[in-house]
Amino acid sequence: MSGSTIGKVAKKSGVGVETVRFYERLGLIEQPPRSGGGYRKYPEKTVVRIRFIKQAKKLGFTLKEIGELLMLQKTAGTSCVDFQRRAESKLIDVNSRIEELERIRDILDNLIQSCSMEKSTEECPILNVMKGERIR
Repeated sequence: MSGSTIGKVAKKSGVGVETVRFYERLGLIEQPPRSGGGYRKYPEKTVVRIRFIKQAKKLGFTLKEIGELLMLQKTAGTSCVDFQRRAESKLIDVNSRIEELERIRDILDNLIQSCSMEKSTEECPILNVMKGERIR
């Protein structure tokens, strides 16, 4: 039986052994059969799949979405347009998160600017906002 052990697959993929097991549990990679000696031997395509998962994660896709992409890849009649639509949807999501982070940055900047070392903790705008005072 040819293939690589879980340790070798993890090393080639740039992930930990527990990550390989986690992806197995989620169904993102197939669990290989055991050899006569009781070891699992993973095919080389497992390394390729894990690298796919890593790259998709870097692009902001969730593991659930990655699972959908992997299934879509196997679906007959799927074209590049199907993946383009998923990428466009992810781009909308990323832009929305960027807008939210920019809003948070502006609020934090304003709070920092409104602080002074002479104010007591009761007067501290940062603490007051964190205690539930309305953000302006």
